[in-house]
Amino acid sequence: MLLLTGGAGFIGSNFVRDWFSTGGGPLVNLDKLTYAGNPRNLEGLPAGAQHAFIHGDIADRDLVSDLLEKHGISAIVNFAAESHVDRSIHGPEDFIQTNIVGTFRLLECARAYWSGLSGDRRSSFRFLQVSTDEVYGSLGPNDPAFTELNRYEPNSPYSASKAASDHLVRAYHHTYGLPVLTTNCSNNYGPYHFPEKLIPLCIHNALAGKPLPIYGDGQQVRDWLYVRDHCSAIRRVLEGGRPGEVYNIGGWNEKPNLDVVRTLCAILDDESPRTDGRSYSEQITFVKDRPGHDRRYAIDARKIEAELGWRPQETFETGLRKTVRWYLDNSEWVREVVSGEYRNWIATHYAS
Repeated sequence: MLLLTGGAGFIGSNFVRDWFSTGGGPLVNLDKLTYAGNPRNLEGLPAGAQHAFIHGDIADRDLVSDLLEKHGISAIVNFAAESHVDRSIHGPEDFIQTNIVGTFRLLECARAYWSGLSGDRRSSFRFLQVSTDEVYGSLGPNDPAFTELNRYEPNSPYSASKAASDHLVRAYHHTYGLPVLTTNCSNNYGPYHFPEKLIPLCIHNALAGKPLPIYGDGQQVRDWLYVRDHCSAIRRVLEGGRPGEVYNIGGWNEKPNLDVVRTLCAILDDESPRTDGRSYSEQITFVKDRPGHDRRYAIDARKIEAELGWRPQETFETGLRKTVRWYLDNSEWVREVVSGEYRNWIATHYAS
């Protein structure tokens, strides 16, 4: 059985959906339900023995140890993280506690549990750390894309906390032999994305007639990865990745932020035209750049293709149109998240 942490968040909940849609076995889903963790993301999924949802913290050693033993866990996939750069600038302590301390305690529990296993259960156990390309720092316009051998050069409290947790994961393999895997992904987008990030924020603001805020000159470049492609890559790494190895996961879609928003506006013009017949692109507004904003990220994903045969299935345009369509079809989910109403739902159902 799989232990998934952070499984009510954006990528985690998409992974749960992908897992069950591709015939995955039962899993335990542990999530602290911080601001971006939303149980509504899991509606319609199997429950009970197939999908046991646990409201809890990866830093809670007693809880994690109990879950490992009780459910006979065969692998841990760690999505649990604070992950928004702007929030890390204004309040870095939560990022240190979850991303560093939480990962450390999860590793300690995993090491103790794995040490007590034997035979095939011990040899097949895996700890998969889901990380980000932001740990590598920023690229110049003509620099080659990040490979798994790039030096870590994090530039925000968020990326520094993820870099630290990645180093801990590596150390637990080299010091204790824990069979770990690490994936570093590029910018994800798709359904259930909390609307503080660029694409869902601009979809929401466009439909509400609000400005579409673009930092600086809008020429910050990111490699964009459709979330379901990311999920399929994680499954593949979990199945066939070599313990101790790092695998970069990217979409082969480098785009400046301004181009992303313009493409998004064109899709919205087609899928949900403004009543006045004008383009949503007229709502684009440039705002002051954030401190330490990395200029460019790019992922070289050749290793995962060569070793594990994985490539993304979606182009940026096909993935973005699917994303826009999902947000148009799920306006109630967006309304609850933006209003904070889902927090009241959590307080009612998980007040212990």
